[in-house]
Amino acid sequence: MSSIGTGYDLSVTTFSPDGRVFQIEYAAKAVDNSGTVVAIKCKDGVVMGVEKLIASKMMLPGSNRRIHAVHRHSGMAVAGLAADGRQIVARAKSEATNYESVYGEPIPVKELAARVASYVHLCTLYWWLRPFGCGVILGGYDRDGPQLYMIEPSGISYRYFGAAIGKEGRLPKPIYYIDREIEKLKLSEMTCRQGVIEVAKIIYGVHDEAKDKAFELEMSWVCDESNRQHQKVPDSLLEEAKEAAKAALEEMDAD
Repeated sequence: MSSIGTGYDLSVTTFSPDGRVFQIEYAAKAVDNSGTVVAIKCKDGVVMGVEKLIASKMMLPGSNRRIHAVHRHSGMAVAGLAADGRQIVARAKSEATNYESVYGEPIPVKELAARVASYVHLCTLYWWLRPFGCGVILGGYDRDGPQLYMIEPSGISYRYFGAAIGKEGRLPKPIYYIDREIEKLKLSEMTCRQGVIEVAKIIYGVHDEAKDKAFELEMSWVCDESNRQHQKVPDSLLEEAKEAAKAALEEMDAD
């Protein structure tokens, strides 16, 4: 960043001579310091998993959630600053409620992603605002089937078969590992019940116990088995996924 210190990073409305907006890059760094968020779209729905790093041993399990319900048929996983993520979730909930009150049907996931992305981008246009220091993955089930979108701090939004964001999603080695592991999966043939186990394996696979803090695995899904409602993954299945992930990790270490 050759232009740092010369005034080009003081405002989100200022471009550097090489066309960069440094405050958006700084926001992306806040996402890098978060735990991994992985989501995949299976044949019958969407599975989202979060590596929620535990900042203190005194923190109660389940606090400071990273996965939120947006509407009956959609949910959102947050990587980055949790408080910023809650603000985006609140806006997403408002957009979903307003759409349903006007049109009398649940908001399509594509429309919800576009509205949230526009809101995130809005905070990169005015000098008195700062970009959101978080990225979000939006998963839902609408009349077009399961949908998965990722929205970055810049406000750009893409639709994915599988996506990862966060600390491990940015570093060179883990991102290749995550991409490779997702690409191995036959997502068009996989059920969400199988997908829960695969997402858990990926998250455990990129977690470095020697360097990283302890973490809590948060998972949710919206699929046929959940009656196309966004819900937490049942505790029994979550425990099964954790055990499968740990077994796969031990097998990998043995090799």
